[in-house]
Amino acid sequence: MRTFNTTAVCIPSKHYMVDLTSRLEQIKTMIDAGQYFVVNRARQYGKTTLFAALYRFLKDEYTVVSLDFQALSSASFETEGAFISSFSRILLRRTGDSLPETIQVRLRKLMEKERPVLDELFAILSDWCGISDKPVVLLIDEVDSATNNQVFLDFLAQLRLGYIDREFTPAFQSVILAGVTDIKKPEAQAPSGRGVQVQQPVEHRLGLQGKNELRYCGYRRNAE
Repeated sequence: MRTFNTTAVCIPSKHYMVDLTSRLEQIKTMIDAGQYFVVNRARQYGKTTLFAALYRFLKDEYTVVSLDFQALSSASFETEGAFISSFSRILLRRTGDSLPETIQVRLRKLMEKERPVLDELFAILSDWCGISDKPVVLLIDEVDSATNNQVFLDFLAQLRLGYIDREFTPAFQSVILAGVTDIKKPEAQAPSGRGVQVQQPVEHRLGLQGKNELRYCGYRRNAE
């Protein structure tokens, strides 16, 4: 028997849900066009449920990787190496055997390095995109938990570089970042122990110009 759910993700077989088909089709149009964008909305607006539905909606046509930055602790953002190890760990856990063995081996070797750097991680991710049978779509939920860390800004810069160079170098088909706050406007003060203080907007880090490309707020296109 299905019930109403007001916490965490809604599961179609267990909970009453609105029909998300039109929203999913709108988002897929943006993904098909290769857009990288942000979903930011208050809690209980269905972002996590949308991501779960989007995974099911896209999986036949795309390789969809859905990560949640809640899985990363404060220590994961203290250094570049710590972030790479934590990111690689959750990526390996979420993809399982669907990740090519050569990519799994390279990620584990990178995690063992004393001082890995982000461009090494993204070289591996680029090679994965290049050999994947289907275009790779990256979804990251609760991304605003990382916004006031320099390591996260460097991560965005690498995504931006991949977006810019993808005509010449394999990259993600689309990247969607979701959170409560607008990651383009991080708070002036970083919480204690959460890395370097950030006082600049990060819109340029995502590599997109128009707001209608950058943001997908409230499940409708922002045409500002």
